[in-house]
Amino acid sequence: MVRVVGIDPGTKSMDICGLDGGAVYYERVVDTVDAARRPEALMEAIEAAEPVDLIAGPSGYGVEVTSLRDVPEDRVEDWYYEYILLTDKAHIENAVKKGSFGALVYYAMTTSAIEMKRRGWPVCYIPGVIQLPTVPTHRKVNKLDMGTADKMCVAVLGVHDQAKRLDLPYSDVSFIHVEMGFGYNAVLGVDEGRIVDGIGGTTISGPGFLTISSMDAELVQIVGQWEKADAFSGGCASIGDCSTPEELVERIGVDEHCRLAYDAMIEGVVKAVLAMTASVPKPKEVLLSGRLTRIKEVEDDLLTRIDLAPVRRVGWLRGIQKVKETAQGYALVGDGLAGGRFQRLIEWMRIKDAKGTAMDYVFHPKFTGFRETLVPFK
Repeated sequence: MVRVVGIDPGTKSMDICGLDGGAVYYERVVDTVDAARRPEALMEAIEAAEPVDLIAGPSGYGVEVTSLRDVPEDRVEDWYYEYILLTDKAHIENAVKKGSFGALVYYAMTTSAIEMKRRGWPVCYIPGVIQLPTVPTHRKVNKLDMGTADKMCVAVLGVHDQAKRLDLPYSDVSFIHVEMGFGYNAVLGVDEGRIVDGIGGTTISGPGFLTISSMDAELVQIVGQWEKADAFSGGCASIGDCSTPEELVERIGVDEHCRLAYDAMIEGVVKAVLAMTASVPKPKEVLLSGRLTRIKEVEDDLLTRIDLAPVRRVGWLRGIQKVKETAQGYALVGDGLAGGRFQRLIEWMRIKDAKGTAMDYVFHPKFTGFRETLVPFK
């Protein structure tokens, strides 16, 4: 039987989910800051799940299915920063020095790739939404983030959940998925059991808890100089001067800035759901996942304000006690790629057919020549 591990690189925690023959056998949650400061913490958590046939590794903005064994050891770091994270080492190291929480996540992810390469582990990296052939090309124009790999994975969990719960073939599955994490929010569209569109965490209209999300192009022009770390700020935490989503919600009745931030975030998600009906006109359901949706006030507001289809939380894999939905999705993808119980699901969603990188559909003149500066390994 196939034995796999999926690793979700969350902003707050890195969650590890193991499947053996399609059944959950392992869960571990590692604090992301701890993983950045002590890389061995994540390695030890993975080692405790061994032996494994495949590890679905933290894949950032996504790439076509790529084995870490195919990446030369002396290219891993630069390749990972540029293709998986759309940045470079200097930007992240500078952001870490400034105390950027999001930069610590990127640093932890890159370190994990280097360490897993040294150990010779069977790691593969997987697509984000934009690399999938099931998303029409015209929806990808001048986009980088239509949903990172973890968002793609949670939609895989959604397809599995709805098909099983409603006793449907994959071809009849249809939903809009709302994922609200500690850092980013995203909304994905699934039709006929395949991902057909996505509004990623940096393109959704309202702020996430940490991130500013989409920005007016005039704002970009006026500020002029931006760094990678700037993508991790400007969200609800900055607006409301709060450190956790729970604190934000607790203070909305007494702090006008917290109320402002919260209203902007919720309305941004609702707008994204309604916008997604252009691609998925008649979803059977709207599925919810992510750390923020487990806060009662957030869930209640979404249930109240979204009325185009029944709204419910995505179902977890049987036996799961603590790891996030995104980690469960990573494990499903890993299992399917390794030829396990969920192979038919992954083949139906055409994840193996993903091609290219997140930068393949940018046509702005400023981008001319940029691809030629990237680090190849093939």
